[in-house]
Amino acid sequence: VLMSISRVGVLFGKELRLGWRNVFFIFSVVMPVAFTIIISLVFGTVFSGKARMGLADEGASAITGRAAALASLNVRVYPSPEALRAATAQGMEDVGVVLPAGFDAQVQAGERAPLTAFVWGESTLKNRAVASAAITTLIRDLTGKEMPVEIATDIVGAEGGLPWEKRLLPIIVMMAMLMGGSVVPAALMVDEKQKRTLRAVTTTSASLGEVFAAKGALGWFLSMVMALVTLLLNRAWGPQPALLLVTLALGALMAAALGILGGAFIKDSNTLMTVVKGGGIFLYAPGLIYMFPEIPQWIARIFPTYYLIRPVIEITQESGGLASVAPELAVLVVLTAVLLALIGVVVHRAPETEGALNPA
Repeated sequence: VLMSISRVGVLFGKELRLGWRNVFFIFSVVMPVAFTIIISLVFGTVFSGKARMGLADEGASAITGRAAALASLNVRVYPSPEALRAATAQGMEDVGVVLPAGFDAQVQAGERAPLTAFVWGESTLKNRAVASAAITTLIRDLTGKEMPVEIATDIVGAEGGLPWEKRLLPIIVMMAMLMGGSVVPAALMVDEKQKRTLRAVTTTSASLGEVFAAKGALGWFLSMVMALVTLLLNRAWGPQPALLLVTLALGALMAAALGILGGAFIKDSNTLMTVVKGGGIFLYAPGLIYMFPEIPQWIARIFPTYYLIRPVIEITQESGGLASVAPELAVLVVLTAVLLALIGVVVHRAPETEGALNPA
């Protein structure tokens, strides 16, 4: 057994050293980080915990320029109150403030000035307080004294107002786990088949099971690392890191098992690309459904990857504990066990499936 583990370790080291030459290996590392950066540029909040405030300036107020310079806020300017209201309702802003035409002149003349503020219904009290304090400070700086301002508050997006960066997070995490865990091992196995090196490896002291284990270990490792990197970049660690690590480890194992089974039966790179493109919708369906709350969420339970991503969502976004994720984790364990059993059957029947595993 020790020699077997030793050979798996040697094979794993080889895969880790040479795997970066495979385009799917590079994609598995680059794509989740790239998508996180793109989302951070679009929404402006992924890498910072700052409150988000939008402004609709109808009269070229000096407050707009001063607000943009504040270090405590992420500030964006919208072309109209309607656009600001829509963005706030979608959770893109915590607070949206409409600066009416002539606002600066009113407050500088000591008149009571009206303001309209849109507040996203699921924003935190802290972010609302930061935005409110910022507006008060900006008005005081403009006039040199405290001024009475009437703020008409409109709560928007209170029901189902999940911000887009949170809606997109499951897709990014699934991409990180499935690209690294499933596609990379499958691609490496297909590459070895086409280069006729898989037969050479399995005719040495290494068994087919050890080759599978090494490639599966690489998939598990990549899946775990990229999932952790993605969650850390998105500040979506959650209050229970130990439970999250266990969940990610199980999900990465399922992803690696899917990759090994795929690599065992896919004969060439063209077929692999077809499977990746066609199967992507099936694998990522739970994340796509989560993006649109108006779709009945029970539909996502039909897909096996739901039980990979749903516990992660509950832990990182909904502060779920073991009791809340236990049913999904139980199904995940069963699904993973079935996949591992199927791999065992493939290894056991290797002489019968040699044509697929070692094409001539």
